[in-house]
Amino acid sequence: MAANFWTSSHYKQLLDPDKVDVVQRLDKEKGLTLEEFRLIKIHMSLQIWKLALNVKVRQRVIATAITYLRRVYARVVDILKIAICLFSVCRKSMTEYDPRLVAPTCLYLASKVEESTVQARLLVFYIKKMCNYAGASSSDEKYRFEIKDILEMEMKVLEALDYYLVVFHPYRPLLQLLQDAGITDLTQVAWGLVNDTYKMDLILIHPPHMIALACIYIACVLKDKDLTTWFEELRVDMNIVKNISMEILEFFEYCRLDSKGNILIPEDRINAALNKVAAKP
Repeated sequence: MAANFWTSSHYKQLLDPDKVDVVQRLDKEKGLTLEEFRLIKIHMSLQIWKLALNVKVRQRVIATAITYLRRVYARVVDILKIAICLFSVCRKSMTEYDPRLVAPTCLYLASKVEESTVQARLLVFYIKKMCNYAGASSSDEKYRFEIKDILEMEMKVLEALDYYLVVFHPYRPLLQLLQDAGITDLTQVAWGLVNDTYKMDLILIHPPHMIALACIYIACVLKDKDLTTWFEELRVDMNIVKNISMEILEFFEYCRLDSKGNILIPEDRINAALNKVAAKP
């Protein structure tokens, strides 16, 4: 995995943390705050999960779709490429690219990239069936997307991604590292933590094996296992691993959870945020 990742477009596109959570100018003009921008990304990531459960795709497809969604709205500036007109100045605003349509479109695109294709008409069927999709009634015309909407948005998403579709995920290195450490009994806990990282922007910032190590680190703390020696033998920067771990834990402190550990976002807050940028293409 490592050799392929370090030469991949995914590695080359890793972003600095301060270039990820940036509200675009058009969204600011609509009154969208940074807090609301983050809430929308979390909410739409959860909606991809819900939609994916209905169409029954592999977990890797879901993870790739969420990565695409977050890449679309992540600010990227490359002065050299701007000078020679080879790269767009920044990713798209939510005003331009309605997240309620971008989310299912990313799932559609990811299903094709990951060779687990879902038909657009099936996505449209379940979008309409999920009456609470994005906090709106299915009778609201702004949410009644058709097949042509997804197909048209697919081309726009591809352009926003600059056709870079390769995504490396933490799942494979996680299993390899757990096996190497001899703690496969922590697989379920660590795997669940990796799933939770897709509610954040970590996949846009850090190499997947470092995210996997952070999840193992947290799992060891939760289950009271001392792997200090093992981590030292890996010769990785433990400051980075611990910083990623802190980001994950801080995320859980930031979000309200129900009794089953699911994230709760007040409907009125997400509706208010989405209404600011609502504009069906």
